[in-house]
Amino acid sequence: MAISAVPVDQRVIDIDSRRFASIEKALVELITNSDDSYARLEMSGTPVTGLIRIKYERHQAGALLVVGDQAEGMSFKRVCSILAYGGAHSPLALGKGGGRGYFGRGLKQAIYGLGHGWIETIHAGRFSRIELFRSENGGYLFEDFGGDRRAEAGDYSRLGIADSGTQVTIVIENAHVNISHYRSVVHAVANNVFLRDILTRRKVELLNVQHGKVKERRGPVRYEELPAILLLGPEQVGSFVFEQEEYPFTLTLKRAQDVELTLKGDERTNGLVILSGMAVLDCQMFEYENQVGTEYLFGTVRCPALIEKLGQGVAIISDEREGLNHKEPFVQAFSQAVSKMIAPYVLAEQEKLKHLERATTSGRTSLMIEHLLQRMSRAAIQDLGIILPPTPDLEAGEFEESEIPAALRFTTPFYYRKIHHPFHVGLLIDPSQFSGDEVLTFSYALPDSMRIEPAPEAIPVHELNDRQRIEWTVVGDAAGARGDINVRAGTYWAYCEIVVAEEASGRSRGFSGHFGKKRASRDHGADMFVGYEFRNLKNELDRAVYSAEERKIIINTGAPTVQLYVDGRGHFRDAARLLLAELFMDVISDELARRTVEKSGRKGNVRAYRAAKQDIIRRYGSEIHLSFLNA
Repeated sequence: MAISAVPVDQRVIDIDSRRFASIEKALVELITNSDDSYARLEMSGTPVTGLIRIKYERHQAGALLVVGDQAEGMSFKRVCSILAYGGAHSPLALGKGGGRGYFGRGLKQAIYGLGHGWIETIHAGRFSRIELFRSENGGYLFEDFGGDRRAEAGDYSRLGIADSGTQVTIVIENAHVNISHYRSVVHAVANNVFLRDILTRRKVELLNVQHGKVKERRGPVRYEELPAILLLGPEQVGSFVFEQEEYPFTLTLKRAQDVELTLKGDERTNGLVILSGMAVLDCQMFEYENQVGTEYLFGTVRCPALIEKLGQGVAIISDEREGLNHKEPFVQAFSQAVSKMIAPYVLAEQEKLKHLERATTSGRTSLMIEHLLQRMSRAAIQDLGIILPPTPDLEAGEFEESEIPAALRFTTPFYYRKIHHPFHVGLLIDPSQFSGDEVLTFSYALPDSMRIEPAPEAIPVHELNDRQRIEWTVVGDAAGARGDINVRAGTYWAYCEIVVAEEASGRSRGFSGHFGKKRASRDHGADMFVGYEFRNLKNELDRAVYSAEERKIIINTGAPTVQLYVDGRGHFRDAARLLLAELFMDVISDELARRTVEKSGRKGNVRAYRAAKQDIIRRYGSEIHLSFLNA
């Protein structure tokens, strides 16, 4: 029995152990090792079960991960030889041209990255066990228990092995490792881009163990390809020439249908999976990587020459071991040939964007825009005194506001009331101006010293029936306290401010009718900007316009500037929010300036319009841009 330091060669300098602090990455390495071992048996004509059994026992602060197979197993000499940390021991690294190659995570790296563990293996009737752990000063140690021994019946039974095989057990104790739930591990195995091909030829089972007992079993685990139409292939033959020699490859290209693809990470579903032999080398779109028009495209490329060259020492894989090395001339020739084959389909997707009728934003951006439009609609009324005409065909100034019944309004916009004296706040509603599908939503910005009853948050308009008034009772216990109430329903809103003071009168009168005064009311009204849409306006000049009839801001998907920031899925990129801020600022300031000039009786006065627009930009420009930046 001996404890020794793991031999470390100079290549260990390039290894960052934090890269292996992941259960999913460890599973990729262990499953791939088992697959390679089965493949070698198959090449020798030996029948195999193909079983790879994973046991996962999750605890609060750690977990136990066990991966076993019924493949070759390893002799004691072999298992000891692979312990050189960072050493070259894979078939490709030895120049044999098979297996995963230089870019493998490494069995020992997986163990040390997660915590500590042990390897148990049976080969030719001999049992070996090696434990790997860290010393107190961080050194890499292993214990070989003095060598191998004759395998006993209990060894075969415990490891689930009939003849030969290997089982790796890892105690996950690294505090930096995310302790995934069992179903998350199943999902990660089923969808990992480096495992999908293996799952088609091996029987991978995943067991959920709790308190030493199997509670759940999934298997065989399979990757479920998303619904798609075939664009090229299957296995369309292509080739490229390098140094006067031709190298073949096959390509299958598909387009996803009615489903979103994952664009990055180990669970990426977009892109071409690059296979060579049994190895997955990368997943990418070659010269079209990260370009608009590729968001729905996926498939596979098979090129045997890549792994052959890798076995010969050609730097096919990048130094960071993160995929193909595009600086290598052989890879460049391969990339150009594949890019040429997929080019017509990528360009066709890009052409669709030029005629895109609609686009969308993320939920977060959409919510931010909704709040902005509500804010600017209120600013139009409260700050600028702009009242929308009752019908779109009337211009501002061509109607009397006293003719318009208020859909929503408080009995007074300003409640100045005495401390400790209960008082009523009344909201007047004209149900005839609502369709019945709207919902009254209430927002209270009141201090703790101000009590209000009742305090509903939402009331469907249809539940009001013919009721035209909602009333609250308010009491303020602190002099100088202020608050406000905002109410919305559809495109209408109303606002009131409440102030409590010692010197206030105990009595007050409010406006009881739905009709406003002759002058513009600034405490209620209809939204000037009710929403926005991405829509193709069939021209390339207008980036965004205001539709007075719809009261919406329309962003033109036919404008080249806008198309730059709409991806192949019709989503406006969140990274381009500053462009959105510019578009909204231009349209909002333009419309407010136009109405301000018309309201003042100077319709058509270009100088007055420009001055009004500049004033509005100075007044609200920073607020609009900050709202997009902080979203």
